[in-house]
Amino acid sequence: MPTLSDLAVRHTALDDADLEWMHSLVSDWQLLADLSFADLILWIPLRDGNGWIAIAQMRPTTGPTVYHDDVVGTIIAKGERELIDTAWAERRICREGDPDWSSGVPVREETIPVRRADPGGSSSEPRYLGVIQRSTNLSSARTPSRLELTYLQSASDLAQMVAEGRFPFSGAEPILVRSPRVGDGLLRLDRAGRVTYASPNALSAYRRLGLTADLVGAELGRTTALLCYSDEPINENLMVVASGKEPRETEVEAGGTVVQLRAIPLVVGGGRIGALVLIRDVTELRRRERELMTKDATIREIHHRVKNNLQTVAALLRLQARRLRVPEGREALEEAVRRVGSIAIVHETLSHTPEEQVDFDDIADRVIAMASEVSAPEAQVVPHRVGSFGVLRSEIATPLAMVLTELLQNAVQHGLAHRPGRLQVKVCRSADRLDVIVSDDGAGLPEGFDLDASTSLGLQIVRTLVVGELSGRLSIEPREGGGTEVTVGIPFPPA
Repeated sequence: MPTLSDLAVRHTALDDADLEWMHSLVSDWQLLADLSFADLILWIPLRDGNGWIAIAQMRPTTGPTVYHDDVVGTIIAKGERELIDTAWAERRICREGDPDWSSGVPVREETIPVRRADPGGSSSEPRYLGVIQRSTNLSSARTPSRLELTYLQSASDLAQMVAEGRFPFSGAEPILVRSPRVGDGLLRLDRAGRVTYASPNALSAYRRLGLTADLVGAELGRTTALLCYSDEPINENLMVVASGKEPRETEVEAGGTVVQLRAIPLVVGGGRIGALVLIRDVTELRRRERELMTKDATIREIHHRVKNNLQTVAALLRLQARRLRVPEGREALEEAVRRVGSIAIVHETLSHTPEEQVDFDDIADRVIAMASEVSAPEAQVVPHRVGSFGVLRSEIATPLAMVLTELLQNAVQHGLAHRPGRLQVKVCRSADRLDVIVSDDGAGLPEGFDLDASTSLGLQIVRTLVVGELSGRLSIEPREGGGTEVTVGIPFPPA
C-alpha cells in the first residue's frame, strides 16, 4: 500500500513543510478519533483541483467503526461529498445534515478543515491543506454518560484547534509510541489547572499514588507534588505538565507506583480554555524494564569477567612459554595464547553490547592483526579483509573467531613462512549462509595432503568447530596460481 508521502507527492500539490505538518497530525490524531468515538479520513485536494484523495485513515478504539475496509488511496470527484467541499470553501467545521443510512447503519458525518500553523507566527495568508472527514457510527447511540460528554466536548475543542492550525503542536517533542491514550485515563483541567473531570482510570491511578481525597476541584500540580515530592525538590517539568500550559510528558512515582502524564493544552479562539491530561499507570512496564536492564548489566559483567579471566590465562601461558627452553613447547604455548586471545576478543565485544550479538567485522580485524604480528619480520605479510561479516550471534561468533585465528596462523607459519606474500580473508554473506575464504599465494599444500588424515592440531580444531559446532562445511584446496585456499561455509539457522 502506498504511504502518505507517496500519495501526496503523486497526486497533490503539498510541499515539504505541508507534508511535515500532515505527518505530525496523523501521528497524533488517534486522540481525536478516540475522543470523538468516530472514524477519521484525511482528504487532500488533487493537484488539478477537480477532486480529493484520501491519504490517511484512523479508526476509534472507543467505539464501533464505520469503515471496515481501508479507503486510503480512494479518489472522489469534486461535488461528490458536499460537506468536504463546504468545509474547504468556507474554512469552517461543518456539522449540518441528517444521518446517512446508505451503509445500512446511521452515520453522522462532519468535516474539519486542516490548517497549517503560520511559520514563525507570521500574519501571512493562512494555508489550508485538506479536510478531515469525521464519521460516527450511531447504531449504538444512547444517552451519553458524563465521561462520554467530556470526551465529546474535548473532541470538539481539538477539532476547532485543527481548523485554527493549533493542533498538532508546532515544534513540540515527538509523541512516544507508549504515550498515554484516551482509554488509559483522562483528566480535564480548567484555565487555573484545577481538575473539572477525572475518568475512573485516571482516578484509580491517583489512588495508587496515595490520593485519599477527591481529585475533582483539586489543583493538579499541587496535589501531584504533595503525593510524589513531599521530601525532595519538585520536578519542574511536573508543574508545567500538570498545569496543562505546554504539550509535554512526564512521569511521577510514589509508593512504588509509576504514573505517566501527558498534557494537551486546549487553545481555542486565541485563548487557553484549559487542558487535557492523559494518565497511564506504567508501574509494571517500568518494573520489567528495570529487570531487563539489570539482566543485561549482569550478562555484560559476566562477559567482562570471562574476558579478564581468559586474559589472565593467556598471560600465565605466555610467562610459562618464556621459561621453556624447548622450541616446540614454547611454540605450542604461544599458539594456545593466541587461541585464548581470540575467544577473549569475542567476550570483550559482548561486554559492551546489551544483546548477545556482535559486529564481527571488528573482531575479524583484530584477529587478522594478531596473525600479522606472528609473521616473520622478513616476510612482511599484511593480511586484509574483503567483504563484511556483519552482526553475528555469540554462539556463532566465538567458534568462528577461533577458526579464523587457526586458519590465518596456519597460513602465516606454513604457507608464507619466511617469504613475502598475499593473505586475504574474503567474506560472502547472504540471508541464510556465510562463506569465508582464506587464501594465500604461499608454498601451497604438501604433496598428498588429505584433510581427513591430517594430524595438525590446528586443522583438527578448525574441522571440529566448523563441522561439529557450526554445522558447516570445510574444504582446503590448492589455489589457482599457487598457494592455498580454505573455504568455510556456515548456514544460519532459522530465527
